[in-house]
Amino acid sequence: MPITYNFLPTLTFVIVMLCWFTFVGIFVLRKRPPSPPDRKREPGSLFGLALQALSYGIVWGFHRSAFTPIVPRSKWIAIAASILSLVAAVGSVGLIMAAVKTLGKEWSLTARLVEGHKLATTGAYAHVRHPIYTGMLGMLLATGLAFSHWAALLAALVIFFVGTTIRIRSEEKLLREAFGAQFEQYAAHVPALVPGLY
Repeated sequence: MPITYNFLPTLTFVIVMLCWFTFVGIFVLRKRPPSPPDRKREPGSLFGLALQALSYGIVWGFHRSAFTPIVPRSKWIAIAASILSLVAAVGSVGLIMAAVKTLGKEWSLTARLVEGHKLATTGAYAHVRHPIYTGMLGMLLATGLAFSHWAALLAALVIFFVGTTIRIRSEEKLLREAFGAQFEQYAAHVPALVPGLY
């Protein structure tokens, strides 16, 4: 089956791929400050991480024909999906970069507290309590809109939300234990993942 050239889906593909390289680079290539010793870990967050990884596997594994819109028979939906994909990818990378910079030595793959841990409430953390997960959600959405079959995207979103909820609960359990009323006041005013939704 020949690949037909369609400018907007092709542009979306290229930009989302560039954002993926940047996304991976943020975590793999960043200069890591010395990490203080762990004070406490919450290993249950690993199951949530596995579900998040599964959701990414679904959007990458169940893809449609290259350089085609997610809804081929509707020009306006295809345009809107491409624009949303571009905005989500670029915005997510920017959000994740800002969040990782704010966390510095306190960033970790799993839920943990370190010696001298401080509650992050500035920068991206002034808008959502878990901006890295918000950025991961944006990358999942961007990837699904750019590459995946719509049913795969829906399934991936459900699995991602389950995994992310597990991770949020694990992390916030530690934060409540460590910061008590300070965290409760912060959580009462700042949404966990998506302003106005969750």
